Amino acid sequence: MHPQNTSRRRILLAGAAGLAAATALPGTARAQGAEAVEPDIDSTATWGARSPQGSISLLQYRPSRLVVHHTVSTNSTDFSRARAHAHAHWVQDLHLDKNNWVDTGYHFLVSRGGWITEGRHGSLQALTGGRNFVLGSHTSGQNSQAVGIACEGAYHAGAVPPDAQWEVLVTLCAYTCARYGIPSAQIYGHKDYGDTLCPGVYHDMLPRLRAEVAAARVA
Repeated sequence: MHPQNTSRRRILLAGAAGLAAATALPGTARAQGAEAVEPDIDSTATWGARSPQGSISLLQYRPSRLVVHHTVSTNSTDFSRARAHAHAHWVQDLHLDKNNWVDTGYHFLVSRGGWITEGRHGSLQALTGGRNFVLGSHTSGQNSQAVGIACEGAYHAGAVPPDAQWEVLVTLCAYTCARYGIPSAQIYGHKDYGDTLCPGVYHDMLPRLRAEVAAARVA
């Protein structure tokens, strides 16, 4: 495993145990009282996102669930932050130029190396506030109710998510659930709401994800 990502996971896990982490290092996290660890999330400004092709709608209430996706991109072995940013650009370009959406459809993306990027503009600020959220474009019938989190990679044919991606996904889901008051049982996969294979093996792993998210929200 890449040493940078080993350090990243160690910092996240230490934060989950209530230890302080240095904010200058990649993947650092801060404890949010007794609720959850706040992971580092690279904003749209940080990774240089394109401007939206229209207005972003801010919904004045909290979401009630999370929906997990995969992006069906290459299962890259490049676990760097630069790769995470390149992936965020790839997803946004696809959604803007092919789908003709206003912006990236997902609220957040988790790279195979364990880096989190903000997808749709405004999602990070809304999450930090914990009182409202941005209308997404990730799951038919759920965009006004659910936070969409997409994992880099394709997981249809037995591919296994890297440890770095899994552990940071748990941390992000726990933090999101804590900020919005969402029970861990309310974490779903895209295929729960439509005729799709998405999120591949991640759907089979949802019981484990819910359990680990619940455990991460320790008192």
